[in-house]
Amino acid sequence: MTEFIVKTNNEWAGHKIKDVIYSEAELLKKAIQKNENKLKYFEKKYGHFDKDILYGKIDDMELIEWEGEIETLERLKEKLISIEEITFEY
Repeated sequence: MTEFIVKTNNEWAGHKIKDVIYSEAELLKKAIQKNENKLKYFEKKYGHFDKDILYGKIDDMELIEWEGEIETLERLKEKLISIEEITFEY
């Protein structure tokens, strides 16, 4: 769980911070969608990702890119979960 405490007497500032955090969540969702589309492309082209089976059968750079996209997706999802767990109190 992520706890984020901001104390302010300025209601506008509190809502602005909340808006910025929600905007970041939306950006992460778009990045995740873009990343998932790249992964679907690789899966459609080559099937399921299995480095041992695919090594030497497809272009090494594509294999490296595919693996990088998988790692990136995991990091993006972790960040999104962290942001979505934030609660606000006024």
